[in-house]
Amino acid sequence: MQERTSKARKVLFLFGYFARIGAFTFGGGWSIITQMQRDFVEERHWMTEEELLDLTSIGRSLPGVMIGNVSFLFGFRMAGLVGGLTAVLGLNLAPFLVLLVLTRVYEQFRQNAYVLRALGGIRAAVLPIMGAAALKLKKSGLKDAGGWLIAAATFVVGTFTGFSRVLIVLLGAAAGIAIQEARQRGLR
Repeated sequence: MQERTSKARKVLFLFGYFARIGAFTFGGGWSIITQMQRDFVEERHWMTEEELLDLTSIGRSLPGVMIGNVSFLFGFRMAGLVGGLTAVLGLNLAPFLVLLVLTRVYEQFRQNAYVLRALGGIRAAVLPIMGAAALKLKKSGLKDAGGWLIAAATFVVGTFTGFSRVLIVLLGAAAGIAIQEARQRGLR
């Protein structure tokens, strides 16, 4: 009985937490990852930076929206399938309701100068949030020269070519495996 109550509390927490960040966090998935890093790694110590980076890497590699995937994985880790589904539901409830309203009034506000200026300000504010998330997670993902090499190659290929993002991620995984194998065999 107590185990069921504990799981129910976790599920309610997950819904409330992800509903709150879904409603009040702007800037997309990376700003939410930053918030999760602060809340779950630094404050609650429910996971390490490496574990959050692993969830983020898996979430980015799967089809669909990265933050939805990460939310599901985190919820699943905390409370099983119900926890994963609850986290995704909470995360998407407020944006769904806002989009429902916005689609009704979009044409009326589309050319409004204040709306256009506000959107420009929001876009400018989002970039540093994403950069902060990348800087906080870099120590977990870029531990050595091999990680830096993979990151640099991925940046160049992803930025300056039309190469498939899925293929880039798969090649990054293969390079990571190859580098670790070489290290274990002393080939460096």
